[in-house]
Amino acid sequence: MDMIDRRLLLASAGLIGAGLAGTARAQSTAQGNGVSANAAPTGPDPSAKDRIRFAVIGLDHSHIYAITDALIRGGGTLVAVHAGDPKQLVPFRARYGDVKVARSEAEILEDKSVQVVASASIPNLRAPLGVRVMRAGKDFLSDKPGITSLAQLAEVRRTIAETKRKFAIMYSERLEVRAAVKAGELVHAGAIGRVVQTINIAPHRVSAPSRPEWFWDVANYGGILTDIGSHQADQFLFYTGSTEAQVVASQVGNFATPNRPKFQDFGDMMLTGSGGTGYVRVDWYTPDGLPTWGDGRVFILGTEGYIELRKYVDIQGRPGGNHLFIADRKGIRYIDCSKVPLPFGPQFVTDVVEHTEVAQSQSQALLAAELVLTAQDKARTLEGGQRPPFQGG
Repeated sequence: MDMIDRRLLLASAGLIGAGLAGTARAQSTAQGNGVSANAAPTGPDPSAKDRIRFAVIGLDHSHIYAITDALIRGGGTLVAVHAGDPKQLVPFRARYGDVKVARSEAEILEDKSVQVVASASIPNLRAPLGVRVMRAGKDFLSDKPGITSLAQLAEVRRTIAETKRKFAIMYSERLEVRAAVKAGELVHAGAIGRVVQTINIAPHRVSAPSRPEWFWDVANYGGILTDIGSHQADQFLFYTGSTEAQVVASQVGNFATPNRPKFQDFGDMMLTGSGGTGYVRVDWYTPDGLPTWGDGRVFILGTEGYIELRKYVDIQGRPGGNHLFIADRKGIRYIDCSKVPLPFGPQFVTDVVEHTEVAQSQSQALLAAELVLTAQDKARTLEGGQRPPFQGG
Protein backbone atom coordinates (compact mmCIF):
# COMPACT_ATOMS: atom_id res chain seq x y z
CA MET A 1 0.00 0.00 0.00
CA ASP A 2 1.63 3.22 -1.17
CA MET A 3 2.12 5.85 1.55
CA ILE A 4 1.11 9.39 0.57
CA ASP A 5 0.32 12.84 1.94
CA ARG A 6 -3.29 13.25 0.92
CA ARG A 7 -3.49 16.76 2.33
CA LEU A 8 -1.01 17.82 -0.34
CA LEU A 9 -2.89 15.81 -2.94
CA LEU A 10 -6.18 17.54 -2.22
CA ALA A 11 -4.61 20.94 -1.73
CA SER A 12 -2.96 20.72 -5.12
CA ALA A 13 -6.39 20.16 -6.64
CA GLY A 14 -7.77 23.16 -4.77
CA LEU A 15 -10.10 20.96 -2.77
CA ILE A 16 -9.22 21.62 0.87
CA GLY A 17 -12.38 22.83 2.53
CA ALA A 18 -14.73 20.82 0.33
CA GLY A 19 -17.04 18.56 2.30
CA LEU A 20 -15.14 15.36 1.68
CA ALA A 21 -11.66 16.81 1.89
CA GLY A 22 -11.68 16.99 5.68
CA THR A 23 -12.78 13.38 5.94
CA ALA A 24 -10.09 12.37 3.48
CA ARG A 25 -7.40 14.09 5.55
CA ALA A 26 -8.63 12.30 8.64
CA GLN A 27 -8.30 8.88 7.06
CA SER A 28 -5.44 6.74 5.94
CA THR A 29 -2.39 7.97 4.11
CA ALA A 30 -2.48 4.57 2.48
CA GLN A 31 -4.39 3.45 -0.57
CA GLY A 32 -7.39 1.38 0.45
CA ASN A 33 -8.74 3.86 3.00
CA GLY A 34 -9.17 6.87 0.76
CA VAL A 35 -7.67 8.71 -2.19
CA SER A 36 -4.46 7.10 -3.40
CA ALA A 37 -1.34 9.00 -4.43
CA ASN A 38 -1.77 7.89 -7.98
CA ALA A 39 -4.47 8.83 -10.47
CA ALA A 40 -7.65 6.80 -10.58
CA PRO A 41 -7.39 3.53 -12.49
CA THR A 42 -7.89 4.13 -16.20
CA GLY A 43 -9.24 0.66 -16.80
CA PRO A 44 -9.44 -2.92 -15.61
CA ASP A 45 -6.55 -4.92 -14.19
CA PRO A 46 -5.20 -7.62 -16.53
CA SER A 47 -6.83 -10.24 -14.29
CA ALA A 48 -10.32 -8.74 -14.80
CA LYS A 49 -12.27 -10.92 -17.22
CA ASP A 50 -15.76 -9.40 -16.97
CA ARG A 51 -17.29 -5.96 -17.38
CA ILE A 52 -20.15 -4.19 -15.59
CA ARG A 53 -21.71 -0.74 -15.34
CA PHE A 54 -21.94 0.77 -11.86
CA ALA A 55 -23.05 3.95 -10.13
CA VAL A 56 -22.30 5.63 -6.81
CA ILE A 57 -24.84 7.03 -4.34
CA GLY A 58 -23.46 8.74 -1.22
CA LEU A 59 -20.04 10.36 -0.79
CA ASP A 60 -20.08 11.01 2.96
CA HIS A 61 -16.91 8.99 3.67
CA SER A 62 -13.65 8.98 1.74
CA HIS A 63 -13.69 5.18 1.58
CA ILE A 64 -15.82 5.69 -1.54
CA TYR A 65 -12.60 6.34 -3.45
CA ALA A 66 -11.12 2.94 -2.63
CA ILE A 67 -14.44 1.27 -3.43
CA THR A 68 -14.71 3.06 -6.78
CA ASP A 69 -11.09 2.29 -7.64
CA ALA A 70 -11.62 -1.40 -6.85
CA LEU A 71 -14.67 -1.60 -9.12
CA ILE A 72 -12.83 0.10 -11.98
CA ARG A 73 -9.86 -2.25 -11.55
CA GLY A 74 -12.31 -5.12 -11.59
CA GLY A 75 -13.82 -4.18 -14.92
CA GLY A 76 -16.49 -1.70 -13.89
CA THR A 77 -17.43 1.44 -15.79
CA LEU A 78 -18.60 4.32 -13.60
CA VAL A 79 -21.69 5.77 -15.29
CA ALA A 80 -23.33 8.03 -12.68
CA VAL A 81 -22.97 9.55 -9.21
CA HIS A 82 -25.43 11.13 -6.78
CA ALA A 83 -24.58 12.97 -3.57
CA GLY A 84 -26.71 14.79 -1.04
CA ASP A 85 -24.09 17.52 -0.68
CA PRO A 86 -23.02 19.05 -4.03
CA LYS A 87 -19.62 20.05 -2.55
CA GLN A 88 -18.75 16.36 -2.27
CA LEU A 89 -18.98 16.02 -6.04
CA VAL A 90 -16.04 18.37 -6.63
CA PRO A 91 -13.18 16.10 -5.46
CA PHE A 92 -14.99 13.01 -6.75
CA ARG A 93 -15.30 14.36 -10.30
CA ALA A 94 -11.79 15.77 -10.14
CA ARG A 95 -10.57 12.20 -9.68
CA TYR A 96 -12.95 10.29 -11.95
CA GLY A 97 -13.60 12.79 -14.71
CA ASP A 98 -16.80 14.13 -16.15
CA VAL A 99 -19.00 11.39 -14.72
CA LYS A 100 -22.74 12.02 -15.06
CA VAL A 101 -24.32 13.60 -11.97
CA ALA A 102 -27.71 12.01 -11.34
CA ARG A 103 -30.42 14.45 -10.26
CA SER A 104 -31.82 11.92 -7.78
CA GLU A 105 -31.33 8.47 -6.33
CA ALA A 106 -34.33 7.30 -8.34
CA GLU A 107 -32.61 8.23 -11.60
CA ILE A 108 -29.90 5.66 -10.83
CA LEU A 109 -32.23 3.01 -9.46
CA GLU A 110 -34.44 3.24 -12.55
CA ASP A 111 -31.50 2.91 -14.96
CA LYS A 112 -31.70 -0.71 -16.08
CA SER A 113 -28.15 -0.62 -17.45
CA VAL A 114 -26.65 -0.13 -13.96
CA GLN A 115 -25.77 -3.48 -12.42
CA VAL A 116 -24.13 -2.38 -9.14
CA VAL A 117 -24.59 0.58 -6.83
CA ALA A 118 -21.76 1.48 -4.43
CA SER A 119 -22.17 3.73 -1.40
CA ALA A 120 -20.31 5.44 1.41
CA SER A 121 -23.24 7.45 2.71
CA ILE A 122 -23.74 8.19 6.41
CA PRO A 123 -23.54 4.70 7.99
CA ASN A 124 -27.10 4.39 9.30
CA LEU A 125 -28.42 5.21 5.81
CA ARG A 126 -26.48 2.45 4.02
CA ALA A 127 -28.63 -0.59 4.77
CA PRO A 128 -31.92 1.11 3.83
CA LEU A 129 -30.30 2.24 0.59
CA GLY A 130 -29.03 -1.27 -0.05
CA VAL A 131 -32.55 -2.64 0.39
CA ARG A 132 -33.87 -0.15 -2.19
CA VAL A 133 -31.02 -1.04 -4.56
CA MET A 134 -31.68 -4.77 -4.31
CA ARG A 135 -35.42 -4.25 -4.81
CA ALA A 136 -34.54 -2.27 -7.94
CA GLY A 137 -32.84 -5.39 -9.33
CA LYS A 138 -29.23 -4.41 -8.68
CA ASP A 139 -26.37 -5.59 -6.48
CA PHE A 140 -25.06 -3.35 -3.69
CA LEU A 141 -21.53 -2.68 -2.43
CA SER A 142 -21.38 -0.72 0.82
CA ASP A 143 -18.63 0.87 2.80
CA LYS A 144 -18.33 -0.55 6.29
CA PRO A 145 -20.32 -0.60 8.48
CA GLY A 146 -22.96 -1.62 5.99
CA ILE A 147 -25.52 -2.16 8.75
CA THR A 148 -25.95 -0.28 12.03
CA SER A 149 -28.75 -2.14 13.85
CA LEU A 150 -30.04 -5.67 14.27
CA ALA A 151 -33.38 -4.56 12.81
CA GLN A 152 -31.58 -3.37 9.67
CA LEU A 153 -29.74 -6.69 9.50
CA ALA A 154 -33.01 -8.63 9.59
CA GLU A 155 -34.43 -6.48 6.77
CA VAL A 156 -31.27 -6.92 4.68
CA ARG A 157 -31.45 -10.69 5.07
CA ARG A 158 -35.14 -10.75 4.12
CA THR A 159 -34.46 -8.68 1.02
CA ILE A 160 -31.55 -10.87 -0.07
CA ALA A 161 -33.76 -13.94 0.25
CA GLU A 162 -36.55 -12.30 -1.75
CA THR A 163 -34.49 -10.67 -4.49
CA LYS A 164 -31.48 -13.02 -4.74
CA ARG A 165 -29.27 -9.93 -5.00
CA LYS A 166 -25.91 -9.21 -3.33
CA PHE A 167 -25.42 -6.98 -0.30
CA ALA A 168 -21.62 -6.80 -0.22
CA ILE A 169 -19.57 -4.88 2.34
CA MET A 170 -16.12 -3.50 1.62
CA TYR A 171 -14.11 -4.61 4.64
CA SER A 172 -11.10 -2.79 3.25
CA GLU A 173 -8.67 -3.61 6.07
CA ARG A 174 -8.60 -7.15 4.66
CA LEU A 175 -9.80 -6.86 1.07
CA GLU A 176 -7.71 -3.81 0.11
CA VAL A 177 -4.60 -4.37 2.26
CA ARG A 178 -1.90 -6.33 0.46
CA ALA A 179 -0.38 -7.79 3.63
CA ALA A 180 -3.80 -9.06 4.69
CA VAL A 181 -4.30 -10.69 1.31
CA LYS A 182 -0.91 -12.41 1.60
CA ALA A 183 -1.72 -13.58 5.13
CA GLY A 184 -4.87 -15.21 3.80
CA GLU A 185 -2.87 -17.05 1.17
CA LEU A 186 -0.43 -18.34 3.79
CA VAL A 187 -3.13 -19.36 6.25
CA HIS A 188 -5.15 -21.22 3.64
CA ALA A 189 -2.01 -22.96 2.41
CA GLY A 190 -1.47 -24.34 5.93
CA ALA A 191 1.72 -22.35 6.59
CA ILE A 192 1.04 -22.05 10.34
CA GLY A 193 -1.10 -25.13 10.85
CA ARG A 194 -4.60 -24.83 12.24
CA VAL A 195 -5.50 -21.27 13.27
CA VAL A 196 -6.40 -21.07 16.94
CA GLN A 197 -6.76 -17.33 17.58
CA THR A 198 -6.64 -13.91 15.96
CA ILE A 199 -5.82 -10.69 17.80
CA ASN A 200 -6.70 -7.44 16.06
CA ILE A 201 -5.47 -4.07 17.33
CA ALA A 202 -6.89 -1.15 15.38
CA PRO A 203 -6.16 2.39 16.58
CA HIS A 204 -7.49 5.26 14.47
CA ARG A 205 -6.75 9.00 14.39
CA VAL A 206 -9.81 11.04 15.30
CA SER A 207 -8.75 14.33 13.59
CA ALA A 208 -11.61 16.06 15.36
CA PRO A 209 -11.64 19.41 13.48
CA SER A 210 -12.22 17.68 10.16
CA ARG A 211 -15.08 15.44 11.26
CA PRO A 212 -18.68 16.13 10.21
CA GLU A 213 -21.30 16.45 12.94
CA TRP A 214 -22.85 13.05 12.25
CA PHE A 215 -19.54 11.39 13.16
CA TRP A 216 -19.99 12.22 16.86
CA ASP A 217 -23.35 10.51 17.45
CA VAL A 218 -23.53 6.75 17.93
CA ALA A 219 -27.02 6.78 16.40
CA ASN A 220 -25.46 7.65 13.04
CA TYR A 221 -22.60 5.14 12.96
CA GLY A 222 -23.81 2.39 15.27
CA GLY A 223 -21.03 2.60 17.87
CA ILE A 224 -17.31 1.97 17.79
CA LEU A 225 -17.60 -1.83 17.67
CA THR A 226 -20.17 -1.69 14.89
CA ASP A 227 -18.03 0.75 12.94
CA ILE A 228 -14.30 0.06 13.29
CA GLY A 229 -14.87 -3.38 14.78
CA SER A 230 -16.59 -4.63 11.63
CA HIS A 231 -13.20 -4.85 9.87
CA GLN A 232 -11.82 -6.90 12.69
CA ALA A 233 -14.80 -9.28 12.91
CA ASP A 234 -14.44 -9.93 9.19
CA GLN A 235 -10.77 -10.82 9.61
CA PHE A 236 -11.51 -13.06 12.58
CA LEU A 237 -14.05 -15.06 10.56
CA PHE A 238 -11.85 -15.22 7.46
CA TYR A 239 -8.59 -16.29 9.07
CA THR A 240 -10.18 -18.80 11.46
CA GLY A 241 -12.55 -20.12 8.82
CA SER A 242 -15.47 -19.79 11.22
CA THR A 243 -18.95 -20.21 9.77
CA GLU A 244 -20.62 -19.81 13.17
CA ALA A 245 -19.53 -17.44 15.92
CA GLN A 246 -20.64 -15.74 19.12
CA VAL A 247 -19.67 -12.77 21.25
CA VAL A 248 -18.17 -13.76 24.60
CA ALA A 249 -17.82 -10.27 26.09
CA SER A 250 -17.60 -6.64 24.99
CA GLN A 251 -17.19 -3.15 26.40
CA VAL A 252 -17.09 0.42 25.16
CA GLY A 253 -16.16 3.77 26.63
CA ASN A 254 -15.39 7.44 26.10
CA PHE A 255 -12.08 8.35 27.73
CA ALA A 256 -10.66 11.17 25.62
CA THR A 257 -13.65 13.06 24.20
CA PRO A 258 -15.92 13.98 27.14
CA ASN A 259 -17.11 17.03 25.22
CA ARG A 260 -18.79 14.60 22.81
CA PRO A 261 -20.95 12.47 25.15
CA LYS A 262 -22.64 10.55 22.31
CA PHE A 263 -19.28 9.37 20.95
CA GLN A 264 -17.29 6.23 21.81
CA ASP A 265 -13.50 6.30 21.51
CA PHE A 266 -12.64 2.87 22.94
CA GLY A 267 -14.01 -0.63 22.59
CA ASP A 268 -12.99 -4.25 22.77
CA MET A 269 -14.60 -7.65 22.37
CA MET A 270 -13.88 -11.35 22.73
CA LEU A 271 -15.21 -13.69 20.06
CA THR A 272 -15.41 -17.44 19.65
CA GLY A 273 -16.26 -19.35 16.50
CA SER A 274 -16.40 -22.76 14.90
CA GLY A 275 -12.82 -22.27 13.65
CA GLY A 276 -11.12 -20.44 16.49
CA THR A 277 -11.21 -17.56 18.95
CA GLY A 278 -10.55 -13.86 18.61
CA TYR A 279 -9.84 -10.67 20.51
CA VAL A 280 -10.41 -7.18 19.08
CA ARG A 281 -9.41 -3.76 20.42
CA VAL A 282 -10.40 -0.57 18.62
CA ASP A 283 -9.84 3.05 19.57
CA TRP A 284 -9.48 6.64 18.36
CA TYR A 285 -6.17 7.33 20.13
CA THR A 286 -3.58 7.41 17.33
CA PRO A 287 -1.03 10.01 18.50
CA ASP A 288 -0.19 12.99 16.32
CA GLY A 289 3.40 11.82 16.01
CA LEU A 290 2.50 8.66 14.07
CA PRO A 291 3.01 9.24 10.31
CA THR A 292 -0.19 7.45 9.32
CA TRP A 293 -3.77 7.23 10.55
CA GLY A 294 -3.22 4.14 12.72
CA ASP A 295 -0.84 1.33 13.61
CA GLY A 296 -3.16 -1.52 12.66
CA ARG A 297 -1.81 -4.93 13.63
CA VAL A 298 -3.09 -8.46 13.29
CA PHE A 299 -1.69 -11.52 15.06
CA ILE A 300 -2.70 -14.92 13.73
CA LEU A 301 -1.80 -17.83 15.99
CA GLY A 302 -1.62 -21.31 14.51
CA THR A 303 -0.69 -24.70 15.90
CA GLU A 304 2.56 -24.68 13.87
CA GLY A 305 3.51 -21.00 13.81
CA TYR A 306 2.21 -17.47 13.82
CA ILE A 307 1.91 -14.41 11.60
CA GLU A 308 2.04 -10.73 12.52
CA LEU A 309 0.85 -8.02 10.16
CA ARG A 310 1.95 -4.43 10.51
CA LYS A 311 -0.36 -3.03 7.91
CA TYR A 312 0.34 0.68 7.79
CA VAL A 313 3.57 1.42 9.61
CA ASP A 314 6.55 -0.36 11.16
CA ILE A 315 7.53 1.88 14.08
CA GLN A 316 11.26 2.72 13.86
CA GLY A 317 11.64 0.00 11.25
CA ARG A 318 11.08 -0.54 7.53
CA PRO A 319 9.47 2.28 5.53
CA GLY A 320 5.93 2.15 4.20
CA GLY A 321 3.26 -0.38 5.07
CA ASN A 322 2.25 -3.96 4.27
CA HIS A 323 4.78 -5.72 6.48
CA LEU A 324 4.31 -9.43 7.25
CA PHE A 325 6.34 -11.43 9.76
CA ILE A 326 6.02 -15.21 10.02
CA ALA A 327 7.50 -17.82 12.34
CA ASP A 328 6.93 -21.45 11.41
CA ARG A 329 8.67 -24.84 11.45
CA LYS A 330 11.25 -23.60 8.94
CA GLY A 331 12.30 -20.52 10.88
CA ILE A 332 11.45 -16.83 10.90
CA ARG A 333 11.18 -14.50 7.92
CA TYR A 334 9.89 -11.16 6.72
CA ILE A 335 7.74 -10.72 3.62
CA ASP A 336 7.37 -7.37 1.88
CA CYS A 337 3.77 -7.41 0.62
CA SER A 338 3.78 -4.03 -1.12
CA LYS A 339 3.46 -5.65 -4.56
CA VAL A 340 0.90 -8.34 -3.72
CA PRO A 341 -2.07 -8.04 -6.11
CA LEU A 342 -5.48 -7.01 -4.79
CA PRO A 343 -7.97 -9.54 -6.17
CA PHE A 344 -11.23 -8.22 -4.73
CA GLY A 345 -12.24 -5.91 -7.60
CA PRO A 346 -11.91 -8.44 -10.46
CA GLN A 347 -13.39 -11.21 -8.32
CA PHE A 348 -16.38 -9.09 -7.28
CA VAL A 349 -17.18 -8.03 -10.83
CA THR A 350 -17.08 -11.66 -11.93
CA ASP A 351 -19.28 -12.60 -8.97
CA VAL A 352 -21.85 -10.05 -10.16
CA VAL A 353 -21.78 -11.42 -13.71
CA GLU A 354 -21.69 -15.12 -12.82
CA HIS A 355 -23.72 -14.99 -9.56
CA THR A 356 -20.86 -16.56 -7.59
CA GLU A 357 -19.28 -15.72 -4.20
CA VAL A 358 -15.52 -15.82 -4.75
CA ALA A 359 -14.74 -12.25 -3.69
CA GLN A 360 -16.92 -12.38 -0.60
CA SER A 361 -19.20 -14.92 1.03
CA GLN A 362 -22.59 -13.30 1.60
CA SER A 363 -23.15 -15.26 4.80
CA GLN A 364 -19.71 -14.39 6.16
CA ALA A 365 -20.15 -10.68 5.38
CA LEU A 366 -23.44 -10.61 7.27
CA LEU A 367 -22.13 -12.77 10.11
CA ALA A 368 -19.36 -10.24 10.67
CA ALA A 369 -22.02 -7.53 10.83
CA GLU A 370 -24.12 -9.60 13.23
CA LEU A 371 -21.16 -10.15 15.54
CA VAL A 372 -20.36 -6.47 15.94
CA LEU A 373 -24.01 -5.46 16.24
CA THR A 374 -24.46 -8.05 18.98
CA ALA A 375 -21.23 -6.97 20.68
CA GLN A 376 -22.35 -3.35 20.55
CA ASP A 377 -25.79 -4.22 21.88
CA LYS A 378 -24.50 -6.19 24.86
CA ALA A 379 -21.39 -4.07 25.56
CA ARG A 380 -20.70 -2.95 29.09
CA THR A 381 -20.34 0.84 29.06
CA LEU A 382 -17.48 2.28 31.05
CA GLU A 383 -19.34 5.31 32.35
CA GLY A 384 -17.66 8.69 32.55
CA GLY A 385 -14.38 7.41 31.20
CA GLN A 386 -13.77 5.40 34.37
CA ARG A 387 -11.37 2.50 34.21
CA PRO A 388 -12.76 -1.01 34.69
CA PRO A 389 -13.01 -1.87 38.39
CA PHE A 390 -10.10 -3.87 39.76
CA GLN A 391 -10.97 -7.44 40.67
CA GLY A 392 -8.92 -10.03 42.45
CA GLY A 393 -6.67 -10.25 45.49
